Amino acid sequence: MFTLYKKHMWSAKDDVLSGLTVALALVPEAVAFAFVAGVHPLVGLYAAFMVGLITSLIGGRPGMISGATGALAVVMVALVAEHGVEYLFATVVLMGLLQILFGLLKLGKFIRMVPYPVMLGFVNGLAIVIFLAQLPQFQTEDADGVLQWLQGVDLYLMLGLAAATMAIMYFLPKVTRAVPAGLVAIVGLSAVVIWMGIDTKTVGDIASIGGVFPPFHVPDIPFNLETLYIIFPYAVILAAIGLIESLLTMTVIDEMTETRGQGNRVSIGQGAANVVTGFFGGMGGCAMIGQSMINISSGGLRNLSGISAALFLLSFILFGNELIEKIPVAVLVGIMFMVVIGTFEWGSFNLLNKIPKEDSFVGILVAVVTVFTDLAIAVIVGVIAMALVFAWKNAKHIYALPKDLESGERVYEIHGPLFFASIHRFNDLFTPENDPDEVIIDFAFSRVADHSAIEAIDNLAERYNKAGKKLHLRHLSQECKELLEKAGNLVEVNIKEDPHYHIADDKLA
Repeated sequence: MFTLYKKHMWSAKDDVLSGLTVALALVPEAVAFAFVAGVHPLVGLYAAFMVGLITSLIGGRPGMISGATGALAVVMVALVAEHGVEYLFATVVLMGLLQILFGLLKLGKFIRMVPYPVMLGFVNGLAIVIFLAQLPQFQTEDADGVLQWLQGVDLYLMLGLAAATMAIMYFLPKVTRAVPAGLVAIVGLSAVVIWMGIDTKTVGDIASIGGVFPPFHVPDIPFNLETLYIIFPYAVILAAIGLIESLLTMTVIDEMTETRGQGNRVSIGQGAANVVTGFFGGMGGCAMIGQSMINISSGGLRNLSGISAALFLLSFILFGNELIEKIPVAVLVGIMFMVVIGTFEWGSFNLLNKIPKEDSFVGILVAVVTVFTDLAIAVIVGVIAMALVFAWKNAKHIYALPKDLESGERVYEIHGPLFFASIHRFNDLFTPENDPDEVIIDFAFSRVADHSAIEAIDNLAERYNKAGKKLHLRHLSQECKELLEKAGNLVEVNIKEDPHYHIADDKLA
């Protein structure tokens, strides 16, 4: 009994300390994403608090951290610039309702359709994005307001503090895991900077994070069809991006922890969090793979870590803003650099010469699109590319084995799938003008997959009819027989031997 209690106590300690580390790292990112979206920093901080808290309470993926993200912010900026922040709040509410509907319809299972090369490209691309997001911290404005790179002592201080943070996070776990290495780096190096009076960029130089508890606020917009016409397209895009990023982050954590999250519950949790956030003046959010990696590596494997992170963040806003604003930005940059190193799949370089070139191409494509556009577009492009690669490779697998019978008939034994991509190759297998009067096409070793295949068979039957030849089609499924229009009575019915698979066709829907 005592051993069990001690185990739970230490687990709770790991979650709480990990949550504190995550909360400290959340502050500059939430502020930065708020600036990207064109809203006040507190709008981003409120979103990080509420989305993080609610998703940890009902989100279904222990250890996953949610909050304001850059993927959503880049979409929001146009809406805010054109219509104002009140329309953003309404859009976030509608976005949440769409995500709840997605989860209630149990559509989270479709994340399984994302191929592994796409996942690999997503992870690597996101690591690059996280790295690039830290580079502006090495810039400063000159007297004319133009950004320029840090130089001299300022640059060496940033690099030195970032390197010291990375060293602590690398070596400390080899000595002890009693306290998260990231928290030790933040507290220790901040104390050194303050004690020695080192002049370096701090969180307070970015923005003030002090505020009050977020008040309930109904978006101040006209509730009519014109408003819906404005916010609905943005809500759909934001809901899709949020779900894709959250479900893919869940998949990455599943692989790291060898556990399995609940995609539909994650969708409902994200939706509920965004609905509440929209009514409390937040910019909405979704899962954050960078903070999730910090949390997992710091020992935060349970929902308590996310709850702790959210509550610590709220306490920073209400009470501890002056202390938090003294944290050197370079320390937080060092933590994110370690996240980049841990997130990037370095083993993917070894796979380049071991996996099909098409898979390598798709992985690189997804990573590049992730860097230059956003996650949702990258995943969609990757899935489409993999589907096209799959179709192209399988289209070349169809062939026919002709055999002449003593009775004078010719039998074509079809091998391989017949679908939209293989119908041209299928048509080239036959020359009705050179075939005998009796021709049998046997589909026992083939699968008719879609309506394009049905049309191809129909057209082939018409070709043989025009040539005055008699065509027999054997071993077709019942659905194929029902859909064949031009073959007519040329289909030989053999119930005992015919396959019972179903084809994808809108006429059967």
